[in-house]
Amino acid sequence: MLIRIVCPAPPGSLYGNRVTAERWARILRSLGHRVAIAPGYEGKRCDVLVALHARRSAEAVFVYRRRFPEAPLIVALTGTDLYRDIRRSQRAERALEAADHIVALQPLAVDELQPHLRGKLRVIYQSAERFPGQVRRSRAFFDVCVAGHLRAVKDPFRAAYAARKLPENSRIRILHAGAAMDATMTRKAQAEETRNSRYRWLGPLSRARTRRLIAQSRILVLPSRMEGGANVISEAVVDGTPVIASHIPGSVGLLGERYPGYFPVGDTAALTRLLVRAESDNGFYGSLQAHAERLAPLFRPAEERARWTELLGQLARRQTRK
Repeated sequence: MLIRIVCPAPPGSLYGNRVTAERWARILRSLGHRVAIAPGYEGKRCDVLVALHARRSAEAVFVYRRRFPEAPLIVALTGTDLYRDIRRSQRAERALEAADHIVALQPLAVDELQPHLRGKLRVIYQSAERFPGQVRRSRAFFDVCVAGHLRAVKDPFRAAYAARKLPENSRIRILHAGAAMDATMTRKAQAEETRNSRYRWLGPLSRARTRRLIAQSRILVLPSRMEGGANVISEAVVDGTPVIASHIPGSVGLLGERYPGYFPVGDTAALTRLLVRAESDNGFYGSLQAHAERLAPLFRPAEERARWTELLGQLARRQTRK
């Protein structure tokens, strides 16, 4: 098949949508398909159009559907789609109506869709390979990593704020990998490093170095206010690094409602308590690890490839019948 992926974020962008588009392109090529990524749709024929972001890719969806009324169309939902735009934007809603299938990264996405659209939903978990290198965890520190760019929606300094309130004898330090998306965030990160001896901002790291950081950390903290289904959860789970996350649907959909490592969004004191418990209570830390081990099969690359194969096969069979 020739598959076109519409992704509004340009090449080299630090936003997660571009990373997702490029990941999917690699997977689809590994399955034998030809794949092109573009910021819009230029009217060229393809076997399947995958539009990433219902609102921002809506115009591409409409053009494609007008030109090829019966051609296969997938709309992939991002976090801002699910938890903001499809509630407010008629264009996003119309894009979902036009789709043959809707792809999301975790199953709780179904709760955000109108009932008549729920049958279109297909969940494709983002996979990760286990970090291939040797992992040496610090003995001097109980390292906690945050892996995400410095954007307001990520609540990037919540772990740093929580670390300020730790007991003096705690060995926790916060290692934060991610690019500052504007000058204000740069100043905030630098100021936090100055006043908070437990916080280190590492700046933007390569994918390989970020994976090493996750694998070598004792805990990954994901404090986001909104996520569609963060790939760092998949990466941490397969690396055996327990996750502490804000209680948002995008993370609950991946980790499960009974996962013991949640804190309320923006609740610094609750996050501090979880960090203290993870460091000092071996039973609690072990329960986080055990839960992650049970989840790991969901995030195997073979599982992600199988779900894409099944979805594209459904579309191909439907075209054959027409």
